Amino acid sequence: MRSIQARLSVGLISVLVVVGLVLAQLSLWLFEMGLQRYLEAGLRNESENLLVAMQRGPQGLQLDQHRISPAYERPFSGHYFRIDFPEGHWRSRSLWDLELPVPEQSGLYSGLKLGPEGQLLLVLRADYRRLGQPLSIIVAQDYTPVRTSFQRVRQIGLGMGLAALIAVLVLQRITVKRSLKPLERTREQIAQLQLGQRSQLDSEVPAELEPLVAQINHLLLHTEDSLKRSRNALGNLGHALKTPMAVLLSLASSERLRDHPEVGRLLREQLEHIQLRLSRELNRARLAGDALPGVQFDCAEEIPGLFATLEMIHGGHLNLSYEVAADVRLPWDREDVLELLGNLLDNACKWADAQVCLSIVEHAQGYSIWVDDDGPGIPEDARQAVLDRGSRLDEQVDGHGLGLGIVRDIVESWSARLQLSESPLGGLRVAVDLDKRV
Repeated sequence: MRSIQARLSVGLISVLVVVGLVLAQLSLWLFEMGLQRYLEAGLRNESENLLVAMQRGPQGLQLDQHRISPAYERPFSGHYFRIDFPEGHWRSRSLWDLELPVPEQSGLYSGLKLGPEGQLLLVLRADYRRLGQPLSIIVAQDYTPVRTSFQRVRQIGLGMGLAALIAVLVLQRITVKRSLKPLERTREQIAQLQLGQRSQLDSEVPAELEPLVAQINHLLLHTEDSLKRSRNALGNLGHALKTPMAVLLSLASSERLRDHPEVGRLLREQLEHIQLRLSRELNRARLAGDALPGVQFDCAEEIPGLFATLEMIHGGHLNLSYEVAADVRLPWDREDVLELLGNLLDNACKWADAQVCLSIVEHAQGYSIWVDDDGPGIPEDARQAVLDRGSRLDEQVDGHGLGLGIVRDIVESWSARLQLSESPLGGLRVAVDLDKRV
């Protein structure tokens, strides 16, 4: 879709061209009509001079040559006349041996051409009565120089109009660009929202943007409030279930179930699984904290806290390390990345013997995340099954096998790639390849 500035420019060009051409054509037509009326007055004055120069002679009407303009004596001078009367007709010597076009009725005519010279004539026919005889006097003037000058004026006018159009477009572009600056500032603020650098858009915007900014701010407030309520509800639920869980575990170990040892064992095992799952969800909610919606994952700030939490959960028998550049920032939601890394590292800690390592590398196409451990690893023919939700290879290790299944769902939502392979540490390597967002 074309930009607003492009649409305004095209619309302005169209309007200016149409209106400019109409006005220019109308102005030129009016100017030419006015010029012809001015020349008509001169031609009518010439015809009256010829009428006065006609006198009665011994042989009838005759033309006094001393009263007519010398221009009528020079061949093709651009000034011509013809006088028709009942006894014959006279014509100027300037016509040489050519005939002047004779209009059928009196009036002004343009566009008539004269002979091989190709002169464009402006012709006036006037009918009179002189000395009792009807006369028809036709005077003509070469209109070619006037039309040539007129065409030159038209070209100059078109050039000036084109220059004015370009100037208007430049000014319009500058004006539109300055007028759209609030939109650019709003776009930058939305980008800052995505980076988690602000929680609201500035409300001091032009009147046209006020409804949009108000709706976005309302949506942000509603989203933030919903996230806070969800985290608080999860924490309240976890704390509310701790006491009933403790009571159930106590009952499962009481003397009342001495006669049903298998039932007690299954009950304790399932309650311990529920308790472990509940603890993990509470830890994840604590890691997410009160971050703003859309906050991106800053590795330098988030990974140390994540590793500190993992050491608290899994004890101090593991050597947890990470290799990440200080300026790496993953352009995905902070909570999603925390859940991804938390599940990968949690699974690695469960299976590792002594060492777990996290590596995040940025390259031209995107980011590569590697989680390595020195545990027993997974046979190649069983790696795909591990990614299925709820599957586990070792029932003796705590957990429900949901970790890698959740990771798979997150990776698919990002259109990324998840691979399992042998780790340089001897155990399993989980690799996630992320493409940079455009």
